[in-house]
Amino acid sequence: MQGSLVLIAALVAVALVFDFLNGLHDAANSIATVVSTRVLSPSIAVIWAAFFNFIAFLFFGLHVAQTIGTGLIAPEVVDTRVIFGALMGAITWNLFTWWGAIPSSSSHALIGGLVGAGTAKSGLSAVVWPGIIKTVGAIVWSPLLGFALALLLWLAVAWLLVRSTPFAVDKKFRVLQLGSAALYSIGHGANDAQKTMGIIAGLLYAENLLGADFYVPFWVVLSCQAAMALGTLIGGWRIVRTMGSRITRLRPVQGFCAETAGAATLYLATALGVPVSTTHTITGAIVGVGAARRVSAVRWGIAGSIVVAWVITLPAAALIGATFYALAAAVL
Repeated sequence: MQGSLVLIAALVAVALVFDFLNGLHDAANSIATVVSTRVLSPSIAVIWAAFFNFIAFLFFGLHVAQTIGTGLIAPEVVDTRVIFGALMGAITWNLFTWWGAIPSSSSHALIGGLVGAGTAKSGLSAVVWPGIIKTVGAIVWSPLLGFALALLLWLAVAWLLVRSTPFAVDKKFRVLQLGSAALYSIGHGANDAQKTMGIIAGLLYAENLLGADFYVPFWVVLSCQAAMALGTLIGGWRIVRTMGSRITRLRPVQGFCAETAGAATLYLATALGVPVSTTHTITGAIVGVGAARRVSAVRWGIAGSIVVAWVITLPAAALIGATFYALAAAVL
C-alpha cells in the first residue's frame, strides 16, 4: 500500500507539473492582447493574469473536472499507468509545441493523451463516446463562437464610437481592457485548471481514495489553481508574439472586443462542463476583430498553420500517451 501511495503522490506531482506547463504554454491566451496593445507591460500583465487565474475557482462549479474525471474514459479503466500515459502525452506535446512557438491546445493534448492511454489499455470500449463527441465538437464551435462574438462586438463598438476621436477611444479602452483581460483570465483559469483537477480526482477515485462518489477535494482545487497561476506568472513569451501580433495588429478597443468575446465563450463552455481550448477560443476572437476591420488585416497563412496544429494535437498526443502507457505497463 505504501508503494502505491508513493506512486499516486508522484503522479499527482506530475499532474501539477502539467498544470504549470499549461499556464506557461497558455499564458499567451491571457496576456497576448493586453501586451500587444501596450496597455500593460509584460511583467505587470503576467501578474494581472496569474492573479485572476488563481481566483477563478470562486466563480464556477467543477463541471469540467467531472467531464475529464469520468466523462471521457470509463472510470474502471483508469489506473496509475493510464494517468501516467495521459500526462506524459500531454506534457511531451506541450513542450514540443512550446519550443516551436505553436499555440496548440494544452486541453486537447491532455484529452488526447488520456484517450490514447485508455485505448492502449482496453481498446475503444474504454472511450465514453458522448463525452468525446462533446469535446471534439467544441474544437469547431468554440473558435467560431469567439470569432462571431468578437466581430459583432467590434462592429457594435465601432458604430457607438463613430464620432469619437482615435485618441479618446484609445484612452477609454486602455482602462476597459484591464477589465476584459481579467475576465478572460478568470475564464482561462476556470476551464483549464479544472482539466488537471479532473485527472487528479479521477486517479484518486480509481484508487478508492475518494469513497463511493466522485468529487474534487478542495486541496486539489487549490493546488491546480496555484500551479496554473505560477505557470502564467512565469509566462509563455515564445507564443505571445504569435497570438498578439502575427495574426493581426490590435489596438486597445480591438483587444477589449477579442478578450470579452473569448471570456463569454469560455464562461458558457465552463458552465456546460465542456473542456474547450482557450487557445482556440482567443484565436477565433482575434481573427474576428481583424476580419471586422478588413479581411486583408488577418494574416491567414499564420491562422491556417495554427488550425493545422489544432487538428493534429489530439491524435499526436494520443499516440504519445499510448506509447508511454505501453512503457509503464512493461515496467510497473
